[in-house]
Amino acid sequence: MTIRTSKARAARSSGAKASRRKRTADCGKLKIGDDWNAIRIIALSQSNPLKAIAEFVENSIDAHAKTITITRGREHGDHYLSVRDDGEGVPRDERGIPNFRYVATHICDSIKRRLKAEGTGEGLQGEFGIGLLSFWTVGESLTMISTGADERAYQMTMRKGASDYAVSPRRALFAERGTELRIAPLLEGIRSLSGEKIQWYLASELRDRIREANVRVTVIDKLARKQYEVEPRAYEGRLLHQLPAVRTGFGEAYAELYIAEPTETCRVALTRAGTRVIEDVATLPGLERAPWSSRYLQGLIDAPFLNLTPGTRSGIIHDERYAALREALQPLGEHLNALIEAQRRAEEEQASRESLRTIQRAFREALLALPPEEYDWFDIHARARSESGSGRLKSAEEEGATLAVGRMPRSSGWQNRAGSRPAVSGSSSSMRGLCSAS
Repeated sequence: MTIRTSKARAARSSGAKASRRKRTADCGKLKIGDDWNAIRIIALSQSNPLKAIAEFVENSIDAHAKTITITRGREHGDHYLSVRDDGEGVPRDERGIPNFRYVATHICDSIKRRLKAEGTGEGLQGEFGIGLLSFWTVGESLTMISTGADERAYQMTMRKGASDYAVSPRRALFAERGTELRIAPLLEGIRSLSGEKIQWYLASELRDRIREANVRVTVIDKLARKQYEVEPRAYEGRLLHQLPAVRTGFGEAYAELYIAEPTETCRVALTRAGTRVIEDVATLPGLERAPWSSRYLQGLIDAPFLNLTPGTRSGIIHDERYAALREALQPLGEHLNALIEAQRRAEEEQASRESLRTIQRAFREALLALPPEEYDWFDIHARARSESGSGRLKSAEEEGATLAVGRMPRSSGWQNRAGSRPAVSGSSSSMRGLCSAS
């Protein structure tokens, strides 16, 4: 009996060990089965070409550029777009040559993210290492040009849909500081993208980044023969001061809000570290109500602690950080609703006063436009009331005579001794005085 029991226990023990080994064998780490297919998905995830251009400009700002020039033109029959800056350029390798190889072979391995994790990347915005691939949504090929330690220019060329890249020296009369991105030929749907549209988009998308970095961004449209300076967008309306603070356990959000006349263009944007990620906060779940949807407000709410969607970089992840922001915005929303209600009351009072002035002005102009014989009776009765107060009431015969004179047609030719018309008691001048007094 003891032998059978021990055998049963041994069998159960071995079965348990086998089960544990099976569970352990089912565990592991995720891996990409097709690296090239993953790169294709990442490269085509950016649906807005303007956002891709903003990514290139942000890379220049991260490289501490002070001047950025965006050029739209045509060369050898192909439309192109270039972004040139005077920043630090591509980091160099041990030979002093721009390390294009690292850029091309470390997709999704962002140097900027590591610098921020080490505490030395303050002010840097990039963190995914995929911004360069967004050229697939703009044009067919990308040429990246930078200068080495030997003062020579080098370039890296990548093509849409191709998995290889090429690095070579570039012929140039003299090497320039910074980096240039050149995309050509542009996609068919991008060729109509004017320099003015690029300027307006960057003015809103990178409003605070441009202002804080004190960088000059110029858009040269050679096709339209125009040049634009990207000025950070200026909001309209009255700036609101002493707003309730927006504090969360992940950090504090900054609100810059203006109250203005309600229009469809009045929206409050959501930004992260100066870059716009949501054009209208009223489109976010939990915020699709007043005051955000009232169209009385313009401005932005900057929350640097939010997590972005890596693919498009134009949305946020609705995690615990967003939930904390939404809760922290409630006191601010209540305060803004009170301000908007006061603004509405002031507008209604102003409209009532304007309506009253309009009615008075119309009544006065209508009376002054009438001929004297149409309203002489008003002056007669007014004078009669004033004379009765002093004890001298005009007789009915005198009133009748005066009324007859006042209604005498002007074509009768009747004149007084001096050759002029007699004074009429219901004169237009006295009537104008009454209307003005009213």
